[in-house]
Amino acid sequence: QVQLVESGGGLVQPGGPLRLSCAASGIIFSIYVMGWYRQAPGKQRELVATITSGGITNYADSVKGRFTISRDNAKNTVYLQMNSLKPEDTAVYYCNAHYKGPGPERSYWGQGTQVPVSS
Repeated sequence: QVQLVESGGGLVQPGGPLRLSCAASGIIFSIYVMGWYRQAPGKQRELVATITSGGITNYADSVKGRFTISRDNAKNTVYLQMNSLKPEDTAVYYCNAHYKGPGPERSYWGQGTQVPVSS
């Protein structure tokens, strides 16, 4: 059974940092592209950042220079370090594992973790 379990969410003040973690089980973690997405109230889910198995990263323009995605394949965990948080970063953040290669394409989601940015 595949599980993606996010942690680290919570209320943070504008300008503050927060680190999200996502622990994966039930997949061969190292071959998956891992990503963070977010969904703000009343909006569609959007890409925040992705990281390939080889460590190549991609960021949404709105978070470039403030957020850093990383992964530890030995721990089956992906992280999102968020700095200089803004109220517009308020959203539910979701972890995603995506495989596209030989065999069937697969995509899995975590349950999400709330990140309210407010003073």
